[in-house]
Amino acid sequence: MVHYTCDMCGKPLLAGEDIRYVVKIEVYATCDAMDTEDDLDEELWEMEDDDDDDDDENDRVDGEELGDDREEEEYKTFRFDLCHKCHKKYLQDPLFLKSWNRTRFSEN
Repeated sequence: MVHYTCDMCGKPLLAGEDIRYVVKIEVYATCDAMDTEDDLDEELWEMEDDDDDDDDENDRVDGEELGDDREEEEYKTFRFDLCHKCHKKYLQDPLFLKSWNRTRFSEN
């Protein structure tokens, strides 16, 4: 039997008794289609510079280029189960911006 718990408060969600809400979040890089002509010219120059650099053997380690970090192109998904109470809280402040503003540090 599958058991669910609320991912925010940890409350066990009983099948048939509690309503379970599912939150799915997708995170991915976008490609802006509104590039200006200047941006395109700059990209062409950068591409030409990159082609020149590809000939240099010092830029490669085991067939991979150094500094080629593509984390911004990764696609990530998240899935959370929420109880009714946490679901209501989440809908009021999905990015928890209000919660961050409440954090106060004492003036020592």
